[in-house]
Amino acid sequence: MRELTRDDVNAAVKGGSVFASGGGGWVDHGLEIGHAALSIGRPKLLSVDELPDDAIILTCTAIGAPAGRDWQMLGKDYIKAVQLIIENYDGKIAGVMTPQNGMSSTINGWLPAAALGLAVIDATGDIRAHPTGKMGSLGLASSIDYETIQAVAGGKPEIGSYMELVVKGTPARTSNILRTASDMAGGFIAAARHPLPIKHIKKHAAIGGISIAIELGRVIMEAEPDGPEAVLEAVVHKTNGRILGRGTVTTKNVHYSGAFDVGTIEVSIPNRRLTLHVMNEYMAVGDDEGTRLTTFPDVITTFDLKKGLPVSVGDVEEGMEIAVFAIDKSKVPLSSSVKDPTVYPEVEEMLGIDLQSYAFDKEKTIYA
Repeated sequence: MRELTRDDVNAAVKGGSVFASGGGGWVDHGLEIGHAALSIGRPKLLSVDELPDDAIILTCTAIGAPAGRDWQMLGKDYIKAVQLIIENYDGKIAGVMTPQNGMSSTINGWLPAAALGLAVIDATGDIRAHPTGKMGSLGLASSIDYETIQAVAGGKPEIGSYMELVVKGTPARTSNILRTASDMAGGFIAAARHPLPIKHIKKHAAIGGISIAIELGRVIMEAEPDGPEAVLEAVVHKTNGRILGRGTVTTKNVHYSGAFDVGTIEVSIPNRRLTLHVMNEYMAVGDDEGTRLTTFPDVITTFDLKKGLPVSVGDVEEGMEIAVFAIDKSKVPLSSSVKDPTVYPEVEEMLGIDLQSYAFDKEKTIYA
């Protein structure tokens, strides 16, 4: 157990931005929420072994797509979502965790934890960011035996889009309802879901996911004074990742659809072209010869070569010079969610590409 600090906030956002894989929120939002947490309380980071097996943990998250232009998520909305679960759950909540790392999502639960006296659990539903709630549902996406409870809060009261919603049912059905609520609220909404005992977290989560992001963030901050190239080299070394290519963004064709950002980004690199497939996050990269270079659940990140920092899908622009970076899934802890074949079909349908054969058969993934 240790008390989280302002340095941890900064490091979590820096490291989380790599695992964000082009999504996972926004740097400014992560810093704002993280520092707000420390201004009202002293959230503590606990390992999964520091609580009894029957202690109940909630997942805190934000649902939506960065291109949604009329959303509003305030700190109180994250707290309210957790309060709604507490009010409607027949049991005591001991702690919170995040479903994924990201520019702000690494810090998702820190503010409710500080405000409500809960622990922050050092585990993630997925080490990297992902587009659907099912991909961070700790192996429960297809379960019809587990009745979950999920809650959302957010939107703009001044235009009538603010809403609070509590739903109970199977993870798959309730996740779809929350995605619709996010769209109706303007494109993003704060959420809490899936009260589960810590023994389930131990078995199904990516253990240590928060510490991994914080450690990477510290490495990045140490390298920043030496310039962009030093940051890239430090990230590659720390993560055992690799640069797939450096070049110019030639085409960005990403559109907002039902609380998702979907499309492709093309990058011209020496002697070939890379195509990055986007559904909120980067889900796959291929080249113009039809070779798949990397695929979810690999970590896939774009770096702004001028700044040496991760750049999100929403901030990538045509003409920008970027590096495309990947960490093989064998180099990171994987949760049960990304090993569940039922979480892939809806994403494959929207993207129009195969993910499962690459995600589950490493020999079919070819790296440049």
